[in-house]
Amino acid sequence: MTTESKIYWGVGILSLLFIVGSMLVPGEPKRSDDLPWHIEHPTPDTTRVFGLTLGESVANEAELRFKEEAIPSLFKSPQGKLIAEVFFEQVNLAGLRSRVVLTIDVPEKELQGMYERGLRMAATESGKKITMTPDDIAKLRTWPISSLTYLPSLSVEEAVFLKRFGQPAQRIKENKSGLIHWLYPKDGLDITLGGGEKPLLQYVPPRNFDLLVQPLLANGGVLK
Repeated sequence: MTTESKIYWGVGILSLLFIVGSMLVPGEPKRSDDLPWHIEHPTPDTTRVFGLTLGESVANEAELRFKEEAIPSLFKSPQGKLIAEVFFEQVNLAGLRSRVVLTIDVPEKELQGMYERGLRMAATESGKKITMTPDDIAKLRTWPISSLTYLPSLSVEEAVFLKRFGQPAQRIKENKSGLIHWLYPKDGLDITLGGGEKPLLQYVPPRNFDLLVQPLLANGGVLK
């Protein structure tokens, strides 16, 4: 993400803009699940956010929900791990333009097959990006969503998150980047702040929260 000039919102102003914005979008009914703090748990081990149930909803459902065609991607990390994602460049949620990234839960054998059938490969800052075949892209859209990352288009004060989510159970600071993660295990939520960047909110099912936290602890320290 590129660094832009920060626009700080007060708690009341941000909440008002989210809610009023949703009413001002022509032809769009107001939806409470357009709001990033509207988190539901259909069962103790599942998370539902923005109208999608992580671990159950698939990418096709997300395209219908966001009314936008997703951009599919397959990445290979420097450690050799394959990750399948779909990306929404411009989603309108409560009147606020945002980006959304969905990690797709594809079995390892299927991921390897997609990689081997890849049409092209390009180097990126975080590894390699593989262009998938049309058939594999269609198949990718049918697998469940394992995590959702929400990137609002504006910077937000910490007070807003405290107001809406409460105190985090734990804060972890990355050693290399200095980014700070606010962790909410019961909601399966990780809010990343700092570094002059806009906030990043990542949602996972609570049962998978330890998988999110382990690499943070391995490369950072707990703040008191």
